[in-house]
Amino acid sequence: MNKRPTLSLKSAAKPAAPKMRASHARELKPALQTHFQTSLKPDALAYSLMGAANAIAQVRTGTNLPLALGHVWSRLPEITPQARGAMQDISYRAMRQLGQSEALVSLMAPKAPEPLVSALLSCALALLASPDEPRPYEDFTVVDQTVTAAESHPDTARAKGMVNAVLRRFLRERQALLDAVLLQPVAKWNYPQWWIDAAKSAWPQQWQAILASGNSAPPLTLRVNARRTTVEQYLAKLSAAGLGASQIGPYAVRLDKAVGVQLIPGFADGDVSVQDAGAQLAAPLLDVQAGMRVLDACAAPGGKTCHILELADADVTALDADAKRLARVGENLQRLQLKATLQAADAQHKDWWDGQPYDRILADVPCTASGIVRRHPDIRWLRRKADTLQLATLSGKILDNLWQMLAPGGKLLFVTCSLWPQESEAQAAAFAVRHQAVRLDAPGQLLPAGGSGQDHDGLFYALFQKNA
Repeated sequence: MNKRPTLSLKSAAKPAAPKMRASHARELKPALQTHFQTSLKPDALAYSLMGAANAIAQVRTGTNLPLALGHVWSRLPEITPQARGAMQDISYRAMRQLGQSEALVSLMAPKAPEPLVSALLSCALALLASPDEPRPYEDFTVVDQTVTAAESHPDTARAKGMVNAVLRRFLRERQALLDAVLLQPVAKWNYPQWWIDAAKSAWPQQWQAILASGNSAPPLTLRVNARRTTVEQYLAKLSAAGLGASQIGPYAVRLDKAVGVQLIPGFADGDVSVQDAGAQLAAPLLDVQAGMRVLDACAAPGGKTCHILELADADVTALDADAKRLARVGENLQRLQLKATLQAADAQHKDWWDGQPYDRILADVPCTASGIVRRHPDIRWLRRKADTLQLATLSGKILDNLWQMLAPGGKLLFVTCSLWPQESEAQAAAFAVRHQAVRLDAPGQLLPAGGSGQDHDGLFYALFQKNA
């Protein structure tokens, strides 16, 4: 008999969540059922729905989505690449529509569902209320397979009747139910209320476009390796492979349709890397020259480190506090046949530093990541309002520490993927005053943008020079 894959999640609950009716107020805290075996087959939509629901329930307790999916996949020895892709697609859709889905469940369910049931309903509703036309699955298939998924797991089996009733009611009353919940800002925009308020405050003219951008699926953007080819040559290679693409930056190529990296011509050989077009601005702004000593602080996963080395023969140190993530920098360098010194250490301390100043420092500091939610839709549900101040304080300490390591006449590039001024412009202005730093030309705040000639996340750039 074949060993059956494991899908597991237990839950405990306690009151939380103001502004929800009492029966729908709970804080999700799962505990894994590692011994449960499911009979769902990997090629069934029910299998992918249950896996995605497991991941969503973990996100609602504080685990980021890629890590949660990794946990699910690690317990599924028979998972196929197709099922893995389906779980990822469903869970990302569910994250982008979570505010709407949870509002619908609150409206239709007689009482607050258990965490895994709630997550399963959110996954199903994300498919049934998908903005895509046509929707990715037939409505009756989604309902049938969601009920099948529910009855396959002991934490959801007793709720299969409720799951069936909720989804069938949604199909009968779809427009009326959507009209009702979309009166709620959290359901309309699919962000926590504090995030919506922060966007309105920071960007009173653009906040709606910013929030809408974060709910769109991101493009697959490549960075062409200038050491190996040109953008024009690489576009021709893509065309020959039947892949449409366009140039959206000096080294940036956006594919018309996302594909796996194994299908990208020349990826394994180092012709290109995956990197947002906005993030590709960092290395050119540093203006690194051959032989310079360069520090890339908070370097993982290494996109900017590699881009620096693609543009100049420099002595680069890639620093990151997370040794596991630093290993990814090494993997990227190896694929691109580039060399840098990898240093596992905290950028707010200097006990690792050899005392030799750097000519250039790239400080891509920790932040709320509010500018990259289209790539990481779980961030909005994981962050809390207080995180902005805490992360801005940490980033200020990192910048102050790194400034000591910069050679006179050297340049420091401050980068953050936040949209909140407290983490970006206010931070840059305060830093310049503290250190009498000369501020050079840089893009400043880039809001998320997409279009025929551009497509990038929300990032902030400030470039400083140290007086000689």
